Amino acid sequence: MSFTKGCWIWVDKASETDSYGEFYDEFIWQKGKTECLLSCDGDYTLFVNGQYVASNQYGDFEWYKSYDKIDITSYLKEGKNSVAVLVWHFGWDSQRYLKARAGLIFEVKVQGEVLLASGERTRARYSKTYRHGMKKLVTRQLGFSFAYDATQEDNWMTTGEGFTPAVIAKKNCVFVERPAKKLTLLQRVHGTLILSENNHYIVDLGEETVGLPTLKFNSPSIQNIRVDWGEDLQNGHVRRRIEHRDFSFDYKAKAGGNDYTNYMLRLGGRYLEVYTEAPIEIEYISLIPQVYPAVEKKVEFADALDQKIYDACVNSLKLCMMEHYVDTPWREQCLYVYDSRNQALCGYYAFEDKNADYARANLKLISQDRREDGLLAICYPCGMDLTIPSFSLYYFMQVNEYLKYTGDLSLAEEVYEKLISVLQVFIEDRKDGLLLKFEGANHWNFYDWSPYLDGLLHGTEDAAPDCMLNILFILALRNLREIDEKLGKNFTYGGLLEECKQCVKQAFFHEDEGLYSMTAGGGEYTVLCNAMAVLAGLASSQESKAICEKIVKGGLHDCSLSMKIFKYEVLLMTDREKYQDWVLQEIRREYGKMIAHGNTVWETMDGASAFDNAGSLCHGWSAVPVYFFHKWF
Repeated sequence: MSFTKGCWIWVDKASETDSYGEFYDEFIWQKGKTECLLSCDGDYTLFVNGQYVASNQYGDFEWYKSYDKIDITSYLKEGKNSVAVLVWHFGWDSQRYLKARAGLIFEVKVQGEVLLASGERTRARYSKTYRHGMKKLVTRQLGFSFAYDATQEDNWMTTGEGFTPAVIAKKNCVFVERPAKKLTLLQRVHGTLILSENNHYIVDLGEETVGLPTLKFNSPSIQNIRVDWGEDLQNGHVRRRIEHRDFSFDYKAKAGGNDYTNYMLRLGGRYLEVYTEAPIEIEYISLIPQVYPAVEKKVEFADALDQKIYDACVNSLKLCMMEHYVDTPWREQCLYVYDSRNQALCGYYAFEDKNADYARANLKLISQDRREDGLLAICYPCGMDLTIPSFSLYYFMQVNEYLKYTGDLSLAEEVYEKLISVLQVFIEDRKDGLLLKFEGANHWNFYDWSPYLDGLLHGTEDAAPDCMLNILFILALRNLREIDEKLGKNFTYGGLLEECKQCVKQAFFHEDEGLYSMTAGGGEYTVLCNAMAVLAGLASSQESKAICEKIVKGGLHDCSLSMKIFKYEVLLMTDREKYQDWVLQEIRREYGKMIAHGNTVWETMDGASAFDNAGSLCHGWSAVPVYFFHKWF
């Protein structure tokens, strides 16, 4: 059951981009367990009797709209009670939000009886403290930052004064109860003030942290303050401005005491850098960690370095778990198929109960995507017309692995129609037995951050066949075959699978080199492409051994951290005794470099300097040693 009496409401009939609505209502309560059902477009913060209760809307679609069920009993008193909701309406398409009309809907229930429901009697106004329509981007993936004016604060959360009746918003959503647990707030981090001079302050949180910005300080006067955040310091400053990106928010302080927390914009990083117009007396400028309540398994290693590597990988996994998996909390906070595939696979080993419910919720959310071309979007939910075709093929692997590790058949049954519809897109893309790269600036033919594999972002490539896309299609068919076997379905693509294997070997295998090239007749020999060829069953036993020898001897273009899961898997499955120590030593060498700088794992081995100084130092897809420490070592 979801909403029975509540209506979608907003401040007025308009729906301005980057705006903040405030809503107030009252009800009489006597006793009994009481729940607030709530959903919005954008994000929300819920207050009951002036106290913060909960925040954060689950990322969703209008046709798969999540609502929260929040127990508010402990915040109530006998008699009159107030409910106040702040809603941040984004209204701008990004890689983690699909633009829709602004709105809020809620109900307060006691044992099924509705005590309060959103409607025209609910009072509303636009926020006085938040700047509207600023549209200041942190990044195109993450979306907007904010500006807050503490001089305009009032008691709106307990009085509703100066409000007018809300208007009914025209929204038609299909509701589902939040499919994953809500995040948990921990105790505020006690950061260290490592710089305080010339109205310039830097706070070190001690380690990579994901959480809500919180400020408490005294100001001698009204003044403008800017807070930057980042993962590291370069030349004494965080990386605030990187091309179009801007990792900062603005705060207008009132004279005297200032006490503020933003419960909606989650920051990732280690350092907070503050610029003021006049000196301030800081009690704290920090983050309140906000984490998914996953239960970590206790794992102990004899080797101290292995322990540190494993712990850093698990820590990175946890920091990259929000409403759904995110690639990196600092720069994007987006759900990608490939990133989440690695995160879920490692999570099956790292967390109690395999973290199955959380993984399931992510896979279900991905299945709700509705791109016109039938491929999966680059992220979920996503408002941008951009896709990585290869990631659509990894979804088959991800669903099959969920089925293997959890034994839950129901998810595969629920998303099966989506799998088949995606598969059909690739079948129709074939010419002369081979898949072609997808044309158009909205198709990014990406496979890895390494030579010949990174594709052309926002550019157009010729519709020519390449080896990686065809191998991934074969792997998708093999995963679908295993899914069909477990579901008791008839796998009808056996002939297609064999035909594809023959065509790929004929087009891309160079017998004289014993290797697969990226293009037909080309000489682009990469570790990833050849490792994938072995996994796809394209190489004989002898050919597989020869490929592994070439991988470890060097000379092939190596893959990046996240893709080495395939490189290591092929080496160990081909000759575990021969390559186990080699794999372990490479992990120790590369990940040892990362943990010497912190307790998280990086996006690539270039660290912060990657991508023109936009490299992430906490990236969930690089936590692959967790899988190998459990399965192979």
